[in-house]
Formats: sequence, structure tokens, C-alpha cells
Amino acid sequence: MNKSAWKRAGVALTALAVVTGVAGCQDGDAKAGGAKAGSTTTKPATERQTQSLSDATKVIQAAYRKTSAAKAAKVKMTMSMKGVGAESGTVEMTGVQGWAPASMDITMKGSLLSAGSPGAPEQMRMIMLDQVMYVDMGAEQAAEMDGKRWMKLDMKAAAEASGDAALQKQMTGGLDNMNQDPAQQLALLLDSPNLKHLGPEKVNGLETQHYKGTLTFEQMLKANESSKLLSQQEHDQLVASMKKAGLKGYDTELWVTEDGYPARMDVGMTMAQGTMTMRADYSDYGTAIAVQEPPAKDTVDLFAMLKELGKG
Repeated sequence: MNKSAWKRAGVALTALAVVTGVAGCQDGDAKAGGAKAGSTTTKPATERQTQSLSDATKVIQAAYRKTSAAKAAKVKMTMSMKGVGAESGTVEMTGVQGWAPASMDITMKGSLLSAGSPGAPEQMRMIMLDQVMYVDMGAEQAAEMDGKRWMKLDMKAAAEASGDAALQKQMTGGLDNMNQDPAQQLALLLDSPNLKHLGPEKVNGLETQHYKGTLTFEQMLKANESSKLLSQQEHDQLVASMKKAGLKGYDTELWVTEDGYPARMDVGMTMAQGTMTMRADYSDYGTAIAVQEPPAKDTVDLFAMLKELGKG
């Protein structure tokens, strides 16, 4: 594989790291079916306010059940980072995603995609299936790679080859985080101690009801599957580090349609050095999607190639 091909592979890995890293901040494995209406408020308010919170909880619980059952939707997601880490910019993802099992076929574009990589592609298509990521390297690159335009990033195979169970769970969990299952987002929102209904609002031409809540970093960390790999000392150090960085919590907003499905979800976090925001617009819930892996004859397995180079 020539220098140009290695450069494109580096861009693909960078894009994957950016997206899974940001997405991982919001992933959870909570189950809304077990949430109780009274668990969304920490102290009583007036009778009218308490009733409002209870109604908001019921709406989101119902949305969780419908979203879980739908198992797929079309999505347009935009992530923006400013001053967080080494890079700032945006990345937009458009396509379809499924959950239970997790799958995705999206096209990515934006400044974060090419950050630090002059000459990187303006957009890139990614397919995720069975914890394997496939990246379309483009027709020009395919001409330099015996017609093979898809780069295969098999996180599961690489993790299994390591023989480290903890590493395997951590690596494959990153791809699950990227999938951004909207049902999990709803489940997390039910844990907000200040969940409230903001009123009606039109989103993408649809009549919706607007809800908002805030979650602490500890709540998000508790819901994140990968956090179970941390020792108590590592957990405490991570929480202390986030507090020192100025992270107070995650602001989450939700717009629910008259049919009871999320039309839009916003998640934002503010730290001393910058901000991160994510907006996801969903449509066509229950759409029949058939995410398929590219033909083997059109695919280059990156980790298999690296393994062979290691032997050399």
C-alpha cells in the first residue's frame, strides 16, 4: 500500500477516533422500562410542578418504548467541538442506523474529518456492522489498491488477537458508543433530576413537544458500559479530573412528535477549555434498512495488513 493509501487510512482512523470519542461521552445502557416517575425529581415542588414532571416522565417513557421497538431510523447528526482537546470543528453524519443489533451506514463530512490532515477527502462513507467498521477510500484510491476501495477496521478481531478480555470490551464498546442508540439517550434523560416540559415547538415541519434535563458526569459515567472496566481509584480520579476541568453536567434537550417519537435530540457539555454539542435529527422510524458489508473482493483488511507487516 503506497504512501497515499496509508495517509487515507490514517484519516479514517482519526475520524473514527473523533466520532467514537465524542459519542462515548453520551452512551448509556440504562433501561427506561425500570425508571420510576418519582425518580426524576429530588425534592418536592408545588402540586402543579410535580404533576408536570410526572407527565414529562410518562411521555419520555412512552417514547423510549416506541423507539426501542422501531429498531431503525434515518439520522442526520452534527457534532461540534470548540477548544476541547487538540481539535476544534464540526462533523456531520447523514444516513441510516439500526439498534438491537447495532448497525450504521453514514456519510461523514466536516472540518473535524480532515483536521490535521491536509489533502484529506471532503467526505467519507462509513458502514458499521457486527462491531466492524468499513471506510470507503474512494475511486481514486481504489485505482492504487488493485480496485479495492473499502478499508476494513475489524476492532473485534484485533481485540480477540490480543487475548485481553478487558481490552476487547473496551475496543468494541467504542463502536457501540458511536451508534448513538436514541432509545439509550431517552433512558438516560429519565435520570435527570430536573426534567421539565418547555412547551410546543415545530421541528423540521413537525409539531413537537420540547423537554429538557441535565445529567451530572457521575450519572453519565455510571450508565456507560466501559466505565465498568475502571477500578474505584480510576473512577474517582476521572470524576475529580472532570470536575477540575469545569464539567458540571450534560444539558440534554428532546423534541417528541405527536406520534411519540423523538424528532430531535441535543446534547451539550461545557468545560473550562471549551464546549461540545451534538444534534441528532431522526425520521422514518422503523424504516427497513439492510446495512451490508462490502464485497470481500473490494475490501482491504487494515489489521491483517499490519499483522503481516509486523511479521516482516
